[in-house]
Amino acid sequence: MQSTKQTWDYWEIIAIKYLQKNWYKIKDTNFKFGRFWEIDVIAEFKWITCFIEVKYRNNTNFWFPEESITVNKLFKFKKTIEYYVVRNKLNFEKIRFDVITILKWKSSYKVKHYKNLEI
Repeated sequence: MQSTKQTWDYWEIIAIKYLQKNWYKIKDTNFKFGRFWEIDVIAEFKWITCFIEVKYRNNTNFWFPEESITVNKLFKFKKTIEYYVVRNKLNFEKIRFDVITILKWKSSYKVKHYKNLEI
């Protein structure tokens, strides 16, 4: 049986493969700022740095993956992104925040990519 971390790694890999298939260049994964703050994937697409949160659910009994993005999490994403941008001397005008959701669907999965979300 897979651990939670191994399962999560699998879905992050699915998201990364999706991004690469769509011409994104992966710059970093699991970037940590502080003890509990993390960006799952940082990628570049057409000179824009994309900070991507990956959310997975194996069913919708309680909520859809999109619904797990709370105000508190958005605050943490924003602070982590700001830190990364300043540390790496990026242009704040050339960044965006995306969410990729993965929902298990029968023996496969559905991927949705929400681009340029406001945080």
